[in-house]
Amino acid sequence: MSAAKGPLSGLKVIEFSGIGPGPHVAMLLADLGAEVVKIERPGSAASNPVVERARHRVQVDLKSEEGTAFCREAAAKADVLIEGFRPGVMERLGLGPDELLAASPRLVYARMTGWGQDGPLAHAAGHDINYIALTGALSAVGKAGEPPVPPQNLVGDFGGGSMYCAFGIMAALYERERSGKGQVVDAAIVDGATSLMSFFFGVRGRPFITTERGKGMLGGAAHFYRCFTCADGKDISLGSIEPQFYAEMLAKAGAPVELAEGQMDLSKWDENGEKLAVLFRTKTRDEWCELLEGTDACFAPVLDMDEAREHPHMKARETFVEHEGEWHTAPAPRFSRTPGAVRSSAEDGAEVVARWKAGT
Repeated sequence: MSAAKGPLSGLKVIEFSGIGPGPHVAMLLADLGAEVVKIERPGSAASNPVVERARHRVQVDLKSEEGTAFCREAAAKADVLIEGFRPGVMERLGLGPDELLAASPRLVYARMTGWGQDGPLAHAAGHDINYIALTGALSAVGKAGEPPVPPQNLVGDFGGGSMYCAFGIMAALYERERSGKGQVVDAAIVDGATSLMSFFFGVRGRPFITTERGKGMLGGAAHFYRCFTCADGKDISLGSIEPQFYAEMLAKAGAPVELAEGQMDLSKWDENGEKLAVLFRTKTRDEWCELLEGTDACFAPVLDMDEAREHPHMKARETFVEHEGEWHTAPAPRFSRTPGAVRSSAEDGAEVVARWKAGT
């Protein structure tokens, strides 16, 4: 895979070291061929070999005139700059968008934060759990009568953060092809996570789909759309929403015949869920996979990360890639003509910037 160029080959990116969504944005771009120079603090080291792959690192003292001068020179030759500091930090360093865009009008300046560049909370500290709490997303996750359960940092940092930042960067680059001008991309997790909630805002008031915790068809209340524990303590998932898929699940699982009627009767969901829980306790997860996996029952085993890597479907698609002794997630999405690749960091960041300045 290392020989692949990727659809973003030739794109020059400056990444200021950070945590959470910022490095993930840079990884997404690098996987698709962009050349990413990561600006790091003196004495720092890579902490995540997967998310921080394919970087050309250079350690820079941003509080020194020499360090900020290097960053200005790099930004003048870059297509994209990614930073995830609190609002105002880059300006105080003399590296804010006004200054850098004046020197390089084609620069796409991406700012990745939790609260955004303005608003009452813009300068407050926070993390994923806080950002999604403000959007209504966290309120929807968990069991009724219990506090919400944070869904790792998938919904905020990555779903509402890095994915929207990357999308914003690509949109700005597309617009630049017509205008010849770069611009600032203000990617805030509160904005992205709210956008992820669009579907639920559009179905408000419907009894089957609600964000009331532990209720609604998609929230784990429906007996045909939830997880169950098997005889070996491992779990399986059902998503048998459509009547024909529900019927197939019942038939193949050997479920009690009374479950065939009143699938969408909310008053029966708890009772039917208890019946299915008893049924799924009668076999191991592997036995249920033999019966249901690959059918139209809308079924899948609940796997941990190591199990996911070894699953036949994931192996067939090469969704995980072994690279330099580490297991990596493969680049996504996939391209027919210019595929992405998991790449190594082959050059020193300062040497890459020197090459940019020389036009090679």
